[in-house]
Amino acid sequence: MSLATPLALIGRSALALLAAIGRVTLFAGSAISHVVRPPFYGREFLNALLQIGWLSLPVVGLTAVFTGGALALQIYSGGARFNAEAVVPQIVAIGMVRELGPVLVGLMIAARVTSSIAAEIATMKVTEQIDALVTLSTHPMKYLVAPRLLAALLVVPLLVAVGDVIGIFGGYVVATGSLGFNAAAYLKNTVDFLEPLDIVSSLVKGCAFGGIAALMGCYFGMTSGRGAQGVGRATKGSVEAAAVLILAANFLITGVFFSI
Repeated sequence: MSLATPLALIGRSALALLAAIGRVTLFAGSAISHVVRPPFYGREFLNALLQIGWLSLPVVGLTAVFTGGALALQIYSGGARFNAEAVVPQIVAIGMVRELGPVLVGLMIAARVTSSIAAEIATMKVTEQIDALVTLSTHPMKYLVAPRLLAALLVVPLLVAVGDVIGIFGGYVVATGSLGFNAAAYLKNTVDFLEPLDIVSSLVKGCAFGGIAALMGCYFGMTSGRGAQGVGRATKGSVEAAAVLILAANFLITGVFFSI
């Protein structure tokens, strides 16, 4: 094997990656343009709000409450090594609001919503329902993508806020019920330690993660291959891409808000 062979493979991979980034960027630009231009499909938007927001509450709530409780136990156990057990309320609050709450909600939305959107749209493509929309003079981006994207941008920050509160509550229950913390002092320390910037960053992350989750589901669904294998690949690829992009976006947004 000559030296040019691995270099050619690296070059082809880099070009393929750049081409994929370009396609996703163009798709995102088209989707955003359709969000802000009429006509608007209110029924599809309300259905997306229900699917993304209300029906995601159980999994978001359970994930947040157990994470908050486990975080309180871990911080208390680790802090005991340095006689710093009293920092449990502060660290639980900042950990949930700044980092764990938005990221866990984003990943749950990627697992539940992104996969569902990708499978639904890919199935419509396989069964030629998208072609039928075009014959009825209905733009697929306007009818299928825009309502889901707008719903995710609006409702995921609310889910993040709910997840933050429930996660802090989970830490509160564990700390006051098992670790001997005073309830009033715990709540006071939590409220006093959080700053407006912490809450704003959490909501901004929720908006970004919701947009990523919806876009990846719609993109992979609209570009899926034919047959059951195409639907399966689209569903798997959408979740993988959404999860990686959410973690990458989390790093970037954290750097913007809290860089030293």
